[in-house]
Amino acid sequence: MKLFLWLIFLLPYSSQAVLANEADSLLTVLKSEISRKQIYDDQKQHQIEILKRRFATSKPGNLNAQYQLCNQLYEEYKDFVFDSAHVYAEKLLVISERLHSVPKQYESRIKLSTIQLSWGMFKETFDNIRQIDVRMLPDSIKVHFYELKSIAYTDLSLYNTDRFYVEESRAASAIALDSALMYSKPESYEKYRHTAEKLNFSGRTDEAAQYYRKLLQSNLLSAHQRAMVSNDLSNLLEGPEAIKLIIEAAIYDIRSSTKETLAIYTLGNILFNDGKLADAELLLKEALEQAKFYGNRLHVREIIAALTTLSGQKLIRSETAKNKMLSFLIIILVVAITAVVIISLQVYNRLKEVKKQELKVKLQNRYLDTINKRLVEDTHIKEEYIGYFFDLISTYIIRLEKIKRNTERKVKAKNYEELIQVANEIDIKQERHNLFYTFDSIFLKLFPNFIIRFNSMLKVEDQIWPKHNEVLNTNLRIFALLRLGVKDNQTIANILESSVSTIYTYRKRIKAKALVNGDDFELKIMEVQFADNFEEIVQ
Repeated sequence: MKLFLWLIFLLPYSSQAVLANEADSLLTVLKSEISRKQIYDDQKQHQIEILKRRFATSKPGNLNAQYQLCNQLYEEYKDFVFDSAHVYAEKLLVISERLHSVPKQYESRIKLSTIQLSWGMFKETFDNIRQIDVRMLPDSIKVHFYELKSIAYTDLSLYNTDRFYVEESRAASAIALDSALMYSKPESYEKYRHTAEKLNFSGRTDEAAQYYRKLLQSNLLSAHQRAMVSNDLSNLLEGPEAIKLIIEAAIYDIRSSTKETLAIYTLGNILFNDGKLADAELLLKEALEQAKFYGNRLHVREIIAALTTLSGQKLIRSETAKNKMLSFLIIILVVAITAVVIISLQVYNRLKEVKKQELKVKLQNRYLDTINKRLVEDTHIKEEYIGYFFDLISTYIIRLEKIKRNTERKVKAKNYEELIQVANEIDIKQERHNLFYTFDSIFLKLFPNFIIRFNSMLKVEDQIWPKHNEVLNTNLRIFALLRLGVKDNQTIANILESSVSTIYTYRKRIKAKALVNGDDFELKIMEVQFADNFEEIVQ
């Protein structure tokens, strides 16, 4: 029983080892196929030359024959050479127009758009898509139209950075894929592949992988199609099986002389990340040759960047090997001068500790200096305002005493009219004005640059200056209290005899107009300099 459990436990690891060995064997096959690629390319060129001669010698009036030959040349060039494929796609369009066949014109536009999309020409692709009336196409061509549309929107979603447009493109791609699937023939290559794509699109990757595997087990595929299916399936898997499929895709690409491919480039990057630099360099150089041959300049730049990184990694490895030898020699030297190094380190550590202590003392002195300045500032503010409030309270006590005596006399004399007159002589509004005036005057004596500093943080049109009959206005007075450390809106509202919501609104409105961040504005207010010395205050 224990042996059986051990076998179950080791089975996944043994299968992974088998797949890894298969991948290594296939990599050897791939290297061999790379060395034979010229044979496959020559066969391709030979087939193209035959088609070109037939096209050149075709009767000028036989447009249908010309269209078929031109279409065959396009198919040969489509994944082989971009420029030639583009030329024959345009020739297809010209011939179809001479035939006055709208379906053929649309089919030609689909082929032209397919080749343009491979080069990232999104505008031209979507312009052509918009010109096609899909209702006039036979079902077999509708499949290709919706394939093109789905791929175009998928590629567009990869280039978009805005999340809204990405989702919109993906939704449009899914709709087009549904249509392509609907028009695909049962049990056909297109039916299986589009079904797998739809399942993958909806997140059902395991089911999608089953359809890809069915395709690979069938006899429906050309070498190029087998490469595409292997590559698509590898994207759904991980580990040795995924690598095995990518290698198979690269092999089929070489055998079919497919130059517009990502399989060999992807495999090169995987091997590079696995540290297999020699194999990675071989594959990336082959990918570069393929991209140059096809004429995809964007892919060429991408591969050159990868090769540059690989060269840097090779240089690092070379330098690492040299460094190991140097390290050995350095160790011998270190052993010889260990005593000197230890003494030097001890001296250095002591000096370092002394410097740390000196730095701490400097920092502490700076901190104490800052605290002392703040204490002096607080002391002066308290002295000024305490003196002011004692004087004010004394004045009010004397006045209250006079009012009390006067009121008592008039009450005893039952002189109520004069008593009302006494009450009317008390002007609360003027008293409040006098209170604010005295507060403002003392504050500006303590902080003479307050108004200038306050307005320097506002735009010219938003600056707040006191009128000719004012020392401070309400806006300035709120932030003056803030500078004195009164930050609570309720407290400020009580002092200024206003509502909390009004104070909040004033503060928020001014901070919104500030040239600095709202929270930074209040911090800047707290940094407004106090008068330098007591003599300056007295003056």
